[in-house]
Amino acid sequence: MEKPRHYLRNCWYMAAWESELAPGELLPRRFLDEPVVLFRTYEGKVAALSDRCPHRFVPLSRGSVTEDGTLACGYHGLRFGFGGACVYNPHGPVLTKMSVRSYPVTEAYRAVWIWMGDPELADRKALRDLSFIDDAPETAFSCGYLHGKGNYQLFVDNILDLTHTDYLHPDTLGGGAFTRTRAKVEELGDHVSIAWHCMNETPAPLMQQTMGAGARVDSWTEVDWSAPAIMTLCSSAVPTGTPRADGGNLRNVHIMTPETNRTTHYFYASTRDFSLHDAALNEQLAQTRSAIFATEDKPMIEAQQNRMGEADFWEMDPLVLRIDEGAVRVRRRLEQLISDEQGAAGASVPYATPAMVGTRQSGQKRG
Repeated sequence: MEKPRHYLRNCWYMAAWESELAPGELLPRRFLDEPVVLFRTYEGKVAALSDRCPHRFVPLSRGSVTEDGTLACGYHGLRFGFGGACVYNPHGPVLTKMSVRSYPVTEAYRAVWIWMGDPELADRKALRDLSFIDDAPETAFSCGYLHGKGNYQLFVDNILDLTHTDYLHPDTLGGGAFTRTRAKVEELGDHVSIAWHCMNETPAPLMQQTMGAGARVDSWTEVDWSAPAIMTLCSSAVPTGTPRADGGNLRNVHIMTPETNRTTHYFYASTRDFSLHDAALNEQLAQTRSAIFATEDKPMIEAQQNRMGEADFWEMDPLVLRIDEGAVRVRRRLEQLISDEQGAAGASVPYATPAMVGTRQSGQKRG
């Protein structure tokens, strides 16, 4: 029998980029194992309903958005309003039973967000501040989406340990600096930050194209994680000995929303505080980043998930290295949040948490 899946529910998950949902369109997606249909009315308002008609259980996403802003089932014509209640039954009276679950949604930072937990607890103020996305002009902003065949925490781990760039992306983002630099990991409230300050290093191949052969650089790369799986990544680089303030900053966001235990919605975006009106540079950066994610990161994580199968990460007794400190702390923090949430609801979390970070010898047990 398949194990029950445990997710943090009383929080905002990213559901889509706002550009994915035009007026009158339906967007079927699954979040936390639940089928959901997002739709935008012709007046521009967004709603999210369970994607299953209570009559014959067909997907409501096979229906249509009406002019008055309801969602009409494409099978027998029942119509549902924003709150999930049936507002029109062409075959007889509207009964109380004719309803579907509705989910709180909000729009912020060029994205649509959904609350999968108790709707009474949904609070827009609980959204993480990503206002730098709104501040960027179109010529300094790009975004994308990938559907990944792997658990969302594997995709999170990938961003929290950037030493992988030295090996998975040797021709673009690598160069060895991340491996040679020990990351500084800090827990700041509900956030976990990981910083690589690489001084007097060989620039990555992409950087060499602009700095020239033989150049030496000082670079700063900082990742900040908050639950459930939202990460900002800020990076800057200058010729060695130059003040950091003299260089520009790339600001990226990586947001993972679990579709199922083994599939993930991966949303990403990039902004910068230099060359703000260089549309050609913006397109070049966007294409390079998307190609790296799609052809290198995504296939590797999907292969990782394939080898793991249905096993839980900790049940497989992974070898934990020093470079995993940030990822392990994040996993511990998220598991504690889920445990606290489910404990408050009278449930329990069926997996253990590692007690320490470090390189283990064969046969060593976690405390």
